[in-house]
Amino acid sequence: MSTKETNQEAEEQEINNQAQTEENIETVEASQDVELTELEKLEAEKKELNDKFLRLFSDFDNFRKRTAKEKLESTRTAGVGVIKDLLTVVDDFDRAIENNKVAEDILAVKEGFGLIHNKFSSILKAKGLKEVEAKGEVFDVDKHEAITQIPAPSEDLKGKVVDVIEKGYALNDTVIRFPKVIVGQ
Repeated sequence: MSTKETNQEAEEQEINNQAQTEENIETVEASQDVELTELEKLEAEKKELNDKFLRLFSDFDNFRKRTAKEKLESTRTAGVGVIKDLLTVVDDFDRAIENNKVAEDILAVKEGFGLIHNKFSSILKAKGLKEVEAKGEVFDVDKHEAITQIPAPSEDLKGKVVDVIEKGYALNDTVIRFPKVIVGQ
């Protein structure tokens, strides 16, 4: 080969190398642009997710505060229904007191108080209050509160409740006051 041909080939090779280099630079720049757009996309997605998180956290915090407020309000007004029902008994007592000032028939007074007691008891039963039975039952520390012990009047009353000093009550099967009892020994 001649020098001329070799020079020509070298020039062609150099032109090809320059073209290849320019192509490589364009490819690198394009990949950097792609990386930048992907990075921008990830940043935008991160901002969107962060915004969603903050909104969800705020919604939950508002829900928590609203629920606490509703619970407080519910606790404050829980007894309204019971109080309204008991006001009729108070009215009956007021009328009985007024009538007792001029009443001369003691049997009528006793009957009136009996009627008021029955009305009061029926209202409490309707609200779920039940008397806890204790007399004659075997003494149980989990169900009774012993005030004292006395000698049992009969052999079958040993270890059992002989007398009830103060009645016990349960509200919807939950004891709210244990009966105070005397136990046979």
